[in-house]
Amino acid sequence: MDRQSQDPSQVTAGLLNDERFLAACRQRDMGALFRLLNHRGVSTRRIASAVEISQGRLYDYMNGRTRVEKLVLFEQIADAFHIPGHLLGLARRAWEPQTTERHDKPGTYPRVDGDDLAAMDAFRSADRQTGGSRLYGAVVRHLGEKVAPRLVDTASGLQIFATAAVLTEMAGWMAHDSGRDDLGAQHFARALPLARTSGDLPLAANIAASRSHLALHTGDPASAAHWAHMGLSLAGKGPRIATLTARLHAMQARALAAGGQQAAARRALDAAHSALETPSDADHPWLSPFDAASLASESALVMRDLQQYEAALHHAERAIALREDGRARSLAFSRITLVGIHAQRGDLEAAIRVGRELLNASPTLGSVRVIHQLDDLRRLLEPYCAHAPVRDYLARFDDAIRSRMLLLADIITSSRGGTPT
Repeated sequence: MDRQSQDPSQVTAGLLNDERFLAACRQRDMGALFRLLNHRGVSTRRIASAVEISQGRLYDYMNGRTRVEKLVLFEQIADAFHIPGHLLGLARRAWEPQTTERHDKPGTYPRVDGDDLAAMDAFRSADRQTGGSRLYGAVVRHLGEKVAPRLVDTASGLQIFATAAVLTEMAGWMAHDSGRDDLGAQHFARALPLARTSGDLPLAANIAASRSHLALHTGDPASAAHWAHMGLSLAGKGPRIATLTARLHAMQARALAAGGQQAAARRALDAAHSALETPSDADHPWLSPFDAASLASESALVMRDLQQYEAALHHAERAIALREDGRARSLAFSRITLVGIHAQRGDLEAAIRVGRELLNASPTLGSVRVIHQLDDLRRLLEPYCAHAPVRDYLARFDDAIRSRMLLLADIITSSRGGTPT
């Protein structure tokens, strides 16, 4: 006998942050989707009735003996279970809020709950100063305990999907900062459909920029360019937000530079600088901050990859000069970039001078990503160890790295094998 059947649309709302559900939608594997719904309490009788098929046909789909192929049946499934059309490659469904694909008025976003905004700001502030490695578990718990239950509450409205998207993206960044890039990619993949469901296209574009960044970090400039392009397309459908557009153009420039496309990378970087100087139509409470210091940091990386070291040096020094002391991790990354540029220019004395500042700054910063970049920096300096000042600096460097590794030992162990708690 079938179990007591839950409301299908509420069950679906609770699955919009579930990678298994999202994968089933991407692959148009309706058998897997039906199994998930059934596992969550929607009876087979109700599933079959909702999509107007026999239970025998439903069992064929669920057991993998056949697949849904007809467009009309995909549409019936989307409408029966309130699956947003874009998840199945369909047009926006009639029941979806109009804001899912447009913003007619500048500055129109789903209402932001004050408690949600305060929680996000608190997590973001702590992350900037201490790194995300030790905050990841807290954000995931907050998502599970405070946010996920509200996704199935129809009284919450669209705002809760934006909240879930922002915090899921934040969890992705913290996983990335902990050296768990696969886990970070999973969070980013879940965040994007949540943002689109909320109707907040600038937020969706911001998450696309994060996916572009992660693709660059993992050595996939083609994917990075794809996500930057998608983000620019999404951003173009909403109000003009200078910082968002600048960030996306900067990600595009970095992807093009990593791919060796010098002229196109320079054009994209020029577009980023122009965008940041253009007045915005609106502010946005959820987006990742991106300011002149951020753009200077990205510009330094673009110029470095293009082997334009004098320009890279200018941007790297500007990034450090503009960066607030409270942004410990950003300062660390900017100093690592600057040391590397000095080394690539052959100015070893300058590299050591900035390198000493780097080792003195924020020794307890909880970021595995900083450790990995320091490792890369050491490999860059090793060929010059015959030079006594470099050799002495590397000895001090190794002592500092050992101290940092001891402080992050539990996190590094988790990133190499275990599931984070």
